[in-house]
Amino acid sequence: MVARGDDLPETARRLCLEVEAIVPDTACSILTVDAAGLLHPLAAPSLPTGYSLALDGLLIGPSVGSCGTAAFLGADVEVRDIRTDPLWSDYRELVDQLEYSACWSTPIRDGKEQVIGTFAFYYQGHRGPTKLERDIVEACVHLCVLAFERRDRVEERERLARIDGLTGLANRNGFNAALDALDCSQPGAWALLAIDLDNLKMVNDTFGHHAGDILLREVAHRMADAAAPDRTFRIGGDEFAIIVQSPAALQDLETMAYGLLDRLSPPVRSLGHSLYPRATIGGAIVSEADPLPHSVRLNADHSLYHAKETGRGGFVRYWRGLGMAITQRLSAIQEVGAAIREGRIKAYYQPVVRLDTAEIVGVEALCRMITPDGKVQTAGEFHEAMSDVDIAQAITDIMLDNVANDVRHWLDEGIAFQHVGVNISSADLHRSIPIHEYLSACFVKANVPLKHLIVEVTEGVYLDDRDDNVGAKIAQMRHHGLKVALDDFGTGFASLTHLLTVPVDIIKIDRSFVAGLKMGSPSAAIVEGLTSIAQKLDIRLLAEGIETESQARHLLTLGCRIGQGFLYSPAVSRSEMSKLLRLYAQGSGACRSIGAFRRHSPAEMSEVQVAGNEL
Repeated sequence: MVARGDDLPETARRLCLEVEAIVPDTACSILTVDAAGLLHPLAAPSLPTGYSLALDGLLIGPSVGSCGTAAFLGADVEVRDIRTDPLWSDYRELVDQLEYSACWSTPIRDGKEQVIGTFAFYYQGHRGPTKLERDIVEACVHLCVLAFERRDRVEERERLARIDGLTGLANRNGFNAALDALDCSQPGAWALLAIDLDNLKMVNDTFGHHAGDILLREVAHRMADAAAPDRTFRIGGDEFAIIVQSPAALQDLETMAYGLLDRLSPPVRSLGHSLYPRATIGGAIVSEADPLPHSVRLNADHSLYHAKETGRGGFVRYWRGLGMAITQRLSAIQEVGAAIREGRIKAYYQPVVRLDTAEIVGVEALCRMITPDGKVQTAGEFHEAMSDVDIAQAITDIMLDNVANDVRHWLDEGIAFQHVGVNISSADLHRSIPIHEYLSACFVKANVPLKHLIVEVTEGVYLDDRDDNVGAKIAQMRHHGLKVALDDFGTGFASLTHLLTVPVDIIKIDRSFVAGLKMGSPSAAIVEGLTSIAQKLDIRLLAEGIETESQARHLLTLGCRIGQGFLYSPAVSRSEMSKLLRLYAQGSGACRSIGAFRRHSPAEMSEVQVAGNEL
């Protein structure tokens, strides 16, 4: 049975029965001793079940019956009268269950001479072991050692199969086994957190995989420590999971998640470098609607995906309908990916004008996607795809390449061209090379001086400073001579103090303020205040979304002199923009009053199909 690897309790039971058949009027007992010194019954087929269960968890000691004492002393213990011997004095009630009067126990030692169990004879009479019984026990102890060692090797292989060698956490196999063992019958009884370490690849690429391993080990330690008593798993390269069962954590899963993020945030020292762990978390709770472990896991994965795409470094808890939203996003990513491969991503341009003369002083490059049937879609119509880092960076690559070549074309044509604004995303700020080097390389390749480029950063990206690097990268761009515009100002939770810590060259007032311009309106008060602040900070102010002449005049009276919007032109192709620049570029001799600048009839504007958000 040992050689075949049969079940250990059944093997031990068979051993006891074989011995009892050789030595009548006896009962055999095999107990194990764990690392904490606690006894556990393994086999005692002829003893009362209640008696054996009462021994489970007893701590070995100098007077714990025959077996507990033998294990403690590491020597045979022979008791000829268990009802009067002081070793049994604390267990009189247990003795009353027995029809046996004496007990002889022998310790079982492993190869390191550690006591791992006991083998005992119970006798009906008041006696000790015979020579035959000693020979039998010697053979039995040897067999027990073989069986225990085989069991330990099997358990160690199983343990190693479920343990991550790098971090010591349970691995994917262990996670799957733990997940399958969970009771899903009670809604809210447990939850799952899916966690991704956001910057492991960057650490590996920059400092090497050894540094990445150090980061992983420290993250695993911090995560397991912060999540305890709940169980933490490493299920992939930079993927972790926590099965949450503690009542306090289940009551406020969001607090637990953000507590984990805070615990992970301090820097990790590795090979002389400071590495900053950053993670994103998605969570889901078992419910009546999702009563299966697989469903909860899928929901947690959806939440994690949503958290990564909408704001890395945070936590998203699963909500009904999130899966559909992700499906739509994936569909959008596939569509835009196809457009990228097929060359259907184009740069369109909207003129930026002086409000007093309607002269073009610059353009903003806007991303457009041409559908397979020839329609022009604005970035707002496929913005869900832009949450994918690879898609966002690929579109920026295409836009910058097109824009740089178009500017080179305008300069070669002798057009009085000044500036082009190009929007960059959060994904661009996290490229493997510094953003200013990346932008410079794109324009140098087309032989276009960087003085013609204005880098536009939306307020959302500007304020998204979870990695403490966004502000530094904006300051770095300005330090290298790039002009930076803060786009969509006022649409988020903006703070003017950001302009003190990380100043910009241009503030673009969001179209919502322009739309609300009326004498004495809150929008007018805000624009007037911003104009005053911008002047004192030496920041240019640009109004977006100007659609009427009255809005343009009102902006002028408030002190805003630069703007863009449908009043002047929607976004148009390079060829159409070339015509506008020749006619109305500042320095071309054109000088028009407000309203004189008209590029498209209503029919022509419908063909361009522009509307919605900008990239």
